[in-house]
Amino acid sequence: MEKILYTREWGAGDRVAVLIHGMITDSTSWHEVGPALAGKGYRVIAVDLPGHGHSPAPERDLTLEDTVGLLLRTVPATPDLAIGHSLGGAVLAAAVDRLRPARAVYVDSPQRLDDGGHGLEAAVAYLNTRRKSREPDTLLRDRPWWPEQDRLNETEAALRWNTTSTAHLLAGMVDRDLTPAAVVPSLLIRADPSEYVPDDAAVDRLTDAGITVRTVPGAGHTVWYGRVPDFLDALDGWI
Repeated sequence: MEKILYTREWGAGDRVAVLIHGMITDSTSWHEVGPALAGKGYRVIAVDLPGHGHSPAPERDLTLEDTVGLLLRTVPATPDLAIGHSLGGAVLAAAVDRLRPARAVYVDSPQRLDDGGHGLEAAVAYLNTRRKSREPDTLLRDRPWWPEQDRLNETEAALRWNTTSTAHLLAGMVDRDLTPAAVVPSLLIRADPSEYVPDDAAVDRLTDAGITVRTVPGAGHTVWYGRVPDFLDALDGWI
């Protein structure tokens, strides 16, 4: 796989922050977080994962290892901070021992995925229904707390999203332990409620693994949408 991931940047500070978005969306999802981190002295580099945003879909079946390899070829090694959201958190967890950021932050990222035994074709069909969830009227109805610019960005990102490449990626992650290894100081910020860190037992498992867990009360899965100040507060001491 010869093509390198598309990046979007903010700031020119001496410290480097790498941002990895979740499924369906792309680097535009960080349009408020990126400048906020730049204001704290970071050069912020947000990637578009393969088949998302302006990064092309791969010419063969996409694996998690492929994705990690492309990430490592795209961003500087040993950044001061790396933040991964949802699917991007799973990618960061797989890359963290080689990327070696000074601090790693996982935002409502899964520890395990289950496809229900339905296979790749069903997964593509399901992801295509997820694309429909980003239509403007649907977002306005289901996520009225999202600011208008976030809804617009999500709609446009969904149109660029390659569901087939993502289905291949997810297929290779099913039933795999996606829990981050705390090889660097690690924080997980969870939604409230969280699908992926749903209860005290899940929090305890992460804490036992050496990961600090913080919750943003009332936040949805994309924790900072509509709650950027609360999200930044959750990063206190980590940025």
